[in-house]
Amino acid sequence: MAKKTDEMTFFEHLGELRKRILWSLFYIILFFMVSWSFVKKMYYWLSLPLLQFLPAGANAEKKLAFTSLTEPFMMYLKIAFLAGLFMAAPFVFHQLWLFIAPALYAKEKKWVFPFVLMTTVFFFAGGYFGYKVVFPMACRFFLKIGEDFTAIITIENYFSMAIRVLVGIAVTFELPVLVFLLAKLRILTARFLIKYFKYAIVLIFVIAAVITPTPDMITQSLFAVPMILLYLLSILIAWIVNPKKKEESD
Repeated sequence: MAKKTDEMTFFEHLGELRKRILWSLFYIILFFMVSWSFVKKMYYWLSLPLLQFLPAGANAEKKLAFTSLTEPFMMYLKIAFLAGLFMAAPFVFHQLWLFIAPALYAKEKKWVFPFVLMTTVFFFAGGYFGYKVVFPMACRFFLKIGEDFTAIITIENYFSMAIRVLVGIAVTFELPVLVFLLAKLRILTARFLIKYFKYAIVLIFVIAAVITPTPDMITQSLFAVPMILLYLLSILIAWIVNPKKKEESD
């Protein structure tokens, strides 16, 4: 049986974790500075899910409002940070791999490229899905509910909600990758995921309630339904990695 190539003490693990966190922060800050040069374009791009449904009568120029002098500056900082986070994603996931690699066997350490590629692709896919599907649906729904009133939407409220939605969904899209890795390591099986499916549904709605910026069930469902579909996809992935016959023979 193959042996793990590295043995680390508890304090060495803590040191390694600190090192990987610092490197991840370095990449995020680096791309934060890069994204600052086009932050106003990012603002326009991120505001489209709302502006496309904003009634013209509410604001002739369809511009968001701000209520304090520093609010636009803080908003641009948040947008640059969001862009930096997504741009740094491959490097951050590589740092995550470097942290868990010492606990793997020599053969398993060769999965570094598939791991970084899959986590990055799913992270981007989650952000794109949130931007193109979930967030516009939420904006249209709430504007429709408030159509009898004058919409005065501040940049602080809007972009706090946008960042929470995009990052939250991007992170939840990592579920299939996590299941694939755990199934490869023979820690998780499709049978286990099916057995605890009903508990997973409850947990998914709890997570959706935490991520969503509003307490209504409509918005929570916009989060929960994709997460349930991802859970079902994860069951399929776990079964492909470790088929039933293989599980029963263990």
